[in-house]
Amino acid sequence: MSEVMTICREEIFQQIKLSCQIPSVVEGILTRKIIARAQEEQGIKVEPEELQQAADNLRLLSNLRSTDVTWLWLQKHCLSLDEFEKLVEVSVASSKLAQHLFAERVESFFVEHQLDYNQAILYEVVLEEDLAMELFYAIQEGEVNFHEVARQHIQDIELRRKGGYLGALSRTKLKPEISAAVFAANPPQILKPVLTSSGAHLILVDELIQPELDNILRREIISDLFSEWLKQQIETFEVEIDLRANSGQGLNPETRSLVASSSS
Repeated sequence: MSEVMTICREEIFQQIKLSCQIPSVVEGILTRKIIARAQEEQGIKVEPEELQQAADNLRLLSNLRSTDVTWLWLQKHCLSLDEFEKLVEVSVASSKLAQHLFAERVESFFVEHQLDYNQAILYEVVLEEDLAMELFYAIQEGEVNFHEVARQHIQDIELRRKGGYLGALSRTKLKPEISAAVFAANPPQILKPVLTSSGAHLILVDELIQPELDNILRREIISDLFSEWLKQQIETFEVEIDLRANSGQGLNPETRSLVASSSS
């Protein structure tokens, strides 16, 4: 039988402090307060059916397919039913607020920053500079191909199995020196090794993709704009931390059925 070890509230809080997580926790609290204030100022209401749908989505994403499994998940994360409901409520309010503030700005923002959303399909091997140059010229002469180089020189097993495939990456996901070379390429093209602090990057640019403002990109832009707005809002506050304070808030009773309604 396993030994039972009791961990108290004070020990959990002490661990948060000792692991230097206080700043991120404080930022999370401040973010929630900012969203709640803006939600009230903008007159944004969260309807019970929206909460229910969000709760169902959260359970689906977390693979909580029964009431029993849901309760075990709540216990694992030390969440009460009220706290779970608050988690869902904050998520819905945040999403609605982001849409309210930025949905009408998406098209103009996309036009202004279209280049940032260009994507490239890339394969990469990171090597020492001399070896990278040697292999680059060997590929150019047809002595070896890029995928053979990837299989022989990539250390990471999963990346080696994929032949160095990195996927579709936008400019903002790449280091500036790599981005400049990648988006000046004429695919499919092997780039002359690009030097960074990580080493010499031997890159195959397989394809360049022009962005389209579809629903996925629209949501991404709204999320980016909202994150930047939150950051600016946070910077306007000077936070005073009172470790003695305890100012919890109740929830609308209409949300009480969120967990109980999951299928058994």
